[in-house]
Amino acid sequence: MNLHEYQGKEMLASYGVTIQRGKLAHTVEEAVAGYEQLKAETGTQFCVVKAQIHAGGRGKGGGVKLAKNMDDLKQHAGNILGMMLKTPQTPGGMEGEGKLVRKVLIAEDCYADFDKCKEYYVSILMDREKKRNVIIYSTEGGMNIEEVAEQTPHLVHKEYIDPHVGLRDFQKRNIAFNLALSGNAYKEFLKFIGNLYKAFIGSDASLFEINPCLKTADDRIIAVDSKVTLDENALFRHPDLEALRDTDEEDPTEVEAKGYGLNYVNLDGNVGCMVNGAGLAMATMDIIKLSGGSPANFLDVGGTADAARVEQAFRLILRDSNVKAILINIFGGIVRCDRVAQGVVDAYRNMGNVTVPIIVRLQGTNADIAKELIDNSGLEVHSAIQLQEAADLVKKMIS
Repeated sequence: MNLHEYQGKEMLASYGVTIQRGKLAHTVEEAVAGYEQLKAETGTQFCVVKAQIHAGGRGKGGGVKLAKNMDDLKQHAGNILGMMLKTPQTPGGMEGEGKLVRKVLIAEDCYADFDKCKEYYVSILMDREKKRNVIIYSTEGGMNIEEVAEQTPHLVHKEYIDPHVGLRDFQKRNIAFNLALSGNAYKEFLKFIGNLYKAFIGSDASLFEINPCLKTADDRIIAVDSKVTLDENALFRHPDLEALRDTDEEDPTEVEAKGYGLNYVNLDGNVGCMVNGAGLAMATMDIIKLSGGSPANFLDVGGTADAARVEQAFRLILRDSNVKAILINIFGGIVRCDRVAQGVVDAYRNMGNVTVPIIVRLQGTNADIAKELIDNSGLEVHSAIQLQEAADLVKKMIS
């Protein structure tokens, strides 16, 4: 689950991480009031108007603007609110349709005496291969960090952390040393990175990205931006964080699927998938690719799928106009194959006029009953036993 910048910053501040302060606004009037309040609280003269969407690279798309006076503020807030912001990370990139900006953050200006400021890059995530958390950092923070990683990888450093031991003091010092910090900035960074790691562990996050992490002219270390991704599997421990979910920023079909207890991810292929179990789902997507197709979705109906849930999954897949065939691949361990088959038959009959060919492979508990249900349904549903047989049918249907 992704958080907005302002939400991530509020969470970081609760762990003692120093942040760029700001006020959220949904209208120009709220932006004006927020700026006046921010000015009174911080003394900032300039402010930054920052679009709040779940995508990076907002500055490249015109979603981050510096306001030097009230007129600038009104103009920038008015232009950004309601715009379809295109960034390298929005769907389709800079050539796509972008994302609608519904709110902006009015943030304090932290760049007084600009020549004495320095931007760094800091992120924390899990390295699954090494089974360690890793802090990735660089002296070259800012909008072009991707180019830095590609063209000058020696400027990107990594510090691996044993999750059983945690971030050690010598590791904090090592990071600060590689960032060439000294004096008060060095001391401030040690506190900053320690609290940042505590926030990462305490929130069950899967990604923190602070870019830029700023050294101010007076040697303070501040999170000027925040990208926070939380592990959805751990949200049951954090109802306060789960309440921060912004469904306006998520795919509507994926949001609806969550309501039915389905794990659904929309893709851009032409073959719909309905599978139980993430591993089998990945294998099914692979064999679709090998058969010449492309997966239109990832859909795991789970181990307790009943006919009603299968019907809802079926409806979600068929909403995608790009789908040319559907492959249903169920291994009945906990889930009963006959329940899945009944759901497919019911959905087919209830929806009516289904023109997309359907290939069903059911193996495991009550698979024989399931095959009989499908074969005797009188519907245009193709049954398969072997996975390769199902893939061959997919290839035939989309050719």
